Amino acid sequence: MKLIVGLGNPGKRYELTRHNLGFLVVDRLAAKTGIVLNEERCDSVLGQGRWEKETVVLAQPQAFMNRSGSAVGSLLAEIETNAANLVVIYDDLDLPFGQIRIRSRGSAGGHRGMLSILEYLGTAEFSRIRLGIGRPPEGIDAADHVLENFDETERAAIDEIVDQAAESAIYLVKEGIHRAMARYNRPRG
Repeated sequence: MKLIVGLGNPGKRYELTRHNLGFLVVDRLAAKTGIVLNEERCDSVLGQGRWEKETVVLAQPQAFMNRSGSAVGSLLAEIETNAANLVVIYDDLDLPFGQIRIRSRGSAGGHRGMLSILEYLGTAEFSRIRLGIGRPPEGIDAADHVLENFDETERAAIDEIVDQAAESAIYLVKEGIHRAMARYNRPRG
């Protein structure tokens, strides 16, 4: 069983912020796969279904970003799977806006939601789909940047980026992490 978690912050205030890209991708995955996000367990909104011959749970932790680890750990225990079957989708300041980077393991890279998950699980051995949001302009704090809504230029591109990220997650489940990395780890262009 695969657990695909999109990171974000709960509530209307954060709905269209850069930090909620993970939630947006999980919403798109739900639409593409027919999995309905209609359950609330383990401090998460989730849905379960079958696609690509695999049972998949899609989840959006409802703890704030910096406390995502507890929800993810509880979900893994609840669905009786391990970190090897986990895919985490989240925003990344260190990638140019719109770039997708898939990894089979790694550090938190300064992302506090990922740090929470790594600390809670005690392992970095799980897949992740990082979505570039770019660095803030000079004089803007990174914490403020991630919590701002997408700007006009970004809004024009976000639908395509979210769609491509959802497709990359589907491809990862179907073809495996190495084929997904080979296909999607290219600069956006």
